[in-house]
Amino acid sequence: MLLSIITVAWRNYDGVVKTWQSLAHLAQAKDIEFEWIVVDGNSPDGTAEFLAGLQDQYNLRFVSEKDNGIYDAMNKGIAMAQGRYALFLNSGDAFHPEIAEVIYQLAALGGRDDAMVIGDALLDFGDGNKIRRSAKRGWYIYHSLPASHQAIFFPLSGLRKYPYDLQYKVSSDYALAAKMYKSGYAFKRIKGLVSEFSMGGVSTSNNVELCRDARNVQRKILRVPGFIAELSFQLRLKTTGKAKALYNKT
Repeated sequence: MLLSIITVAWRNYDGVVKTWQSLAHLAQAKDIEFEWIVVDGNSPDGTAEFLAGLQDQYNLRFVSEKDNGIYDAMNKGIAMAQGRYALFLNSGDAFHPEIAEVIYQLAALGGRDDAMVIGDALLDFGDGNKIRRSAKRGWYIYHSLPASHQAIFFPLSGLRKYPYDLQYKVSSDYALAAKMYKSGYAFKRIKGLVSEFSMGGVSTSNNVELCRDARNVQRKILRVPGFIAELSFQLRLKTTGKAKALYNKT
């Protein structure tokens, strides 16, 4: 199986439905086998009942039970996954309509699983205001993820070795990618838009925590010198602040 799509959900029935609907774009890629794994935190909103009614559509498997937060739920999804690659498309995130073209490129890489494969994403700021975040070169990991988390196809072999570290409250995705990169997994870019997601979760407090978490990743995992990590911290504060201001204009 080529791909496992892992969706984490908590009290977001409408978001789960939105993500499910977007899987139809992926299904247009003929001869591509994929599965949809949903890890729900025992939401009391009908999510489990909705998923049970899909009767294994898209090779669906799901659990609905309490967890210790989003990254713990993602690790549960990793344990369930059977694909060669995994993509985290959480509730409310959606595949872009051109995802089939991207997946054909992923399949063309053959049996190799020594790289994190990255593409582009659309950031939705509301009221039709969308910005494309293009994937960057691999060295960008020393400042931030070179692609949006929702546009990174992780080799499952790497995810099993380096699961999400729960000590990083808001940057465990960055920590995971950094660990894989330092252990020899390169970044390989493919063309096209993978996903689209809302920027509505941006908040000032989370931005500061995100920047601090990221600085810890740079120092402890990437071994970035202190003064460079501090410069990165200040730059990240500015860019996340601009993102929040843009969202608040809508």
